[in-house]
Amino acid sequence: MSRASDHAYTVIRGMILAGDLPPGSQLSEEALAQHCEVSRTPVRDALRRLESDLLIRRSESQRSFVADWSDDDIEDAFELRSMLEAQAARRAAARIAPAQLEALKHHNRLIGAAIAGDRPDIPAFLDHNRAFHEIILAAAGSSRLASLLTRLIEQPVVWRTAQNYDHENLQRSHREHDELIAAFTRKDPAWAASIMAGHIRRAYYAYLDAYTAQRTAAE
Repeated sequence: MSRASDHAYTVIRGMILAGDLPPGSQLSEEALAQHCEVSRTPVRDALRRLESDLLIRRSESQRSFVADWSDDDIEDAFELRSMLEAQAARRAAARIAPAQLEALKHHNRLIGAAIAGDRPDIPAFLDHNRAFHEIILAAAGSSRLASLLTRLIEQPVVWRTAQNYDHENLQRSHREHDELIAAFTRKDPAWAASIMAGHIRRAYYAYLDAYTAQRTAAE
């Protein structure tokens, strides 16, 4: 891939994950090329990569749209994350290095700071939450697991979940991270896997409750 294609991929992907390009919206190659300051060819390359990442879908007429996940898609994504991240935590508990454990503590302290005020800093929460989970995945030491999880962790639904968290859910997420750190400190794979599975399932229900409330209010 060319440098221009990589640049277009990074920019467009970032816009999708941030919600700047909402689900279901049609993507214009010309408009994206102007925004990315590249020609249309790198944009086409980027859109093909994003399609393989499941971030966009292509219609029968070959028009590109931001993927709009159904309720079943969302439930499947969380179910798969629960299973795969629990396995990552299980492996990480037996393999995590002291430096990685300290990095987990560092990022969770910053998560605590981000959610401490009356108005939580959601972008900071997301950044450090992503780093926290990436460290666990790295400690797991499985390239196949990493490949499977990367797509799920970076789906827009993750961003929307955090946006819908209330203060209580943010605090619970932070406390569950503390429990994960305790399990890793004890090098207890079963404990770590159990906490992680519950952590992801709780995130699913937080998302579901908020999404259901939004849909009811719109009716």
